[in-house]
Amino acid sequence: MWGHIFNLKDPLVGADNTWALWTICIVGASAAIMLEQRYQWASKVTGALIALVLAVALSNFGIIPMESGVWDAVWDYVVPLSIPMLLMKCDIRRVGRDSGRILGIFLIGSVGTACGAMIGYGLLRQYIPELAKLAGVFTATYIGGAVNFTGVGKALGVSAGTMSSATMADNTMMAICFLVLMLIPSAGFFLKRFSHPLIDDIEAVKRSVGNGGEEEYEGAFARPREISLRDIALTVSAAFVIVSISFFMADMLGRVIPRSNSVLMMFNTLLGNDYIWLSTISMVCATVKPRFFGGIRGTEEIGTFLIYIFFFVIGVPASAPGIIQSPVLLLYAAIIVGVNMLFCLVAGKFLHYDLESIILASNANIGGPTTAAAMAVSKGWKSLIGPSILVGIIGYVLGTYMGLLVWGILEF
Repeated sequence: MWGHIFNLKDPLVGADNTWALWTICIVGASAAIMLEQRYQWASKVTGALIALVLAVALSNFGIIPMESGVWDAVWDYVVPLSIPMLLMKCDIRRVGRDSGRILGIFLIGSVGTACGAMIGYGLLRQYIPELAKLAGVFTATYIGGAVNFTGVGKALGVSAGTMSSATMADNTMMAICFLVLMLIPSAGFFLKRFSHPLIDDIEAVKRSVGNGGEEEYEGAFARPREISLRDIALTVSAAFVIVSISFFMADMLGRVIPRSNSVLMMFNTLLGNDYIWLSTISMVCATVKPRFFGGIRGTEEIGTFLIYIFFFVIGVPASAPGIIQSPVLLLYAAIIVGVNMLFCLVAGKFLHYDLESIILASNANIGGPTTAAAMAVSKGWKSLIGPSILVGIIGYVLGTYMGLLVWGILEF
């Protein structure tokens, strides 16, 4: 029945129709931005969430495919280029304090992820095959990322069919998780119980606009900035140079540093990661040459647009038929994510952390540095972009070890 409603095997726009898919992706991101800047309701929901939901609808109703080289290109090229653009004004001296706050909640959330995996195992082990191994896989990915997901899956010898189902559940749950995390800052329940200085600052700007209606509202959030051809050239050139150097360093050190023991493996994972070099080099440039890089106009605008394209792509793999076909596996992923969020929120409340840091820490756990940074961008929390990336990268190092530890506890 679902094959007739969700025509996923033969979408209207084929996976090889590159230009059409790029057009849909770019136009979808642009439409989300225009709605967010034009209407107050869209601003509260955020354009990022609109882009994600639009992609979910298009993919699940058979308009666009869930797998395509276009979506891979966004992950491989668009996202890496956006990171230097967003960090060109991120002075390392201002990042340390915020990174420490997010890191504390992130580590607590990592424990929550592991606890959620074991709680879910206790509840569902009779219904899901290879669940002890999957507990390790999901722990790894909800502390680290896709690299940890694949690495632990291979290390534990999870069958191909089970990994395929787990991948579908993971993609769908991440999309649902981002929807929830994006909505939390707008919910009165959380706003009443947590401090939220960045949200307050943004609301203060909105109130300063006055009550002149939609046209006046638009002027506050779509203010034109003078950006010259030189600015565009420097933004794009600097981003390409930083990405090229970062990928070269990560690839070289990933091949040079052996993985013969746990210590060397940790250094290999850390220094062989693209995003640690992207973040480090970008922030070193911003710190050493603040006048030059800080004087380039348009870096945040172009980087933010690329991030909105990324949010569109995040929603593409979310599968409604997958929920119907593998509801128990999706429930297992939901238990892990739910316990992670609970740990982050309770610990954040107890430690008097602000809501923005708590949400980004949970996002960094579940989605990794790219999605955490993307959320910080979409919400306008510019001071937390760098810390979100740095904390998320630590998850790549911890994820594999925590995943194997959880598997070892459950198996033996």
